[in-house]
Amino acid sequence: MSIRDWPEGERPREKLLALGPEALSDAELLAIFLRVGVQGRSAVDLARDLLSAFGGLRSLLEADQARFCAERGLGMAKFVQLQATLELSRRHLASQLAREAALTSPTLVRAYLASRLRHLGHEEFAALFLDSQHRVIRFESLFRGTLDSASVYPREVARRALELGAGALIFAHNHPSGVAEPSDADRRITERLKAALELFEIRVLDHFVVGDAEVVSFAERGWL
Repeated sequence: MSIRDWPEGERPREKLLALGPEALSDAELLAIFLRVGVQGRSAVDLARDLLSAFGGLRSLLEADQARFCAERGLGMAKFVQLQATLELSRRHLASQLAREAALTSPTLVRAYLASRLRHLGHEEFAALFLDSQHRVIRFESLFRGTLDSASVYPREVARRALELGAGALIFAHNHPSGVAEPSDADRRITERLKAALELFEIRVLDHFVVGDAEVVSFAERGWL
C-alpha cells in the first residue's frame, strides 16, 4: 500500500504538521527526507531498511559518500542533499550562539560543539574564541591527531587569541572511541593552556570532551 493510501494521521508529513517533528520516529523523519520509496517498498519501509543496514540514524548520517551511495534507494543526489541539510543545521546552531553570551547558553554551546566534532573519525582540538562579554567571535579547529603534551601548543593558542582580540575561550575536543571521560592528558593540557592564557588576562571558561552519547564539561566537574 502506498503512503498516500494510509490514514491521514499515520502519514509522516501530515503527522509532522499536526504533532510536530519530535512526534515522529527516526524512520518517519527519514522517509520525509527520502520522499519516495523503491519498487515494492514505501518510503517508510525503505527508511526502516536503511536504518537497519546502517545500524541506526547516526551511522547513516555520518556515512561517507561511497558507503551512503551504495545502498538501494540512495545515491549521489541524496548524499549531496543530506550534506547540505547537515551543514544548514550546524550553521543554524552557530547563528543562534552568535546572538547570545556563551555562559547564558550552555546547552546550545554543547549542541554546537557536538555538531562540529562528534562525527569525526580522528581526534580534533578546537576552541570558541569569545569577546570580553563572552559573545562568540569565532570557532576554530586548532590541532588534529592524538592529544598529548607535545601536540598542543599554548603559545600558538595565545597568539591566535590575541589576534582575534579574545577575552575568553572555551576549548573542546572529541574522543573517537566514543567515551567522553577526560584523560589525565586532557587535564594536563587544559592546565597548561589555562596558565599560558592567564599571562595575557584571557580566561578559560570550560573544556568540553565530546563522546558518542555524552559531552563532559570540565567546569561542571570543578576542574577550572
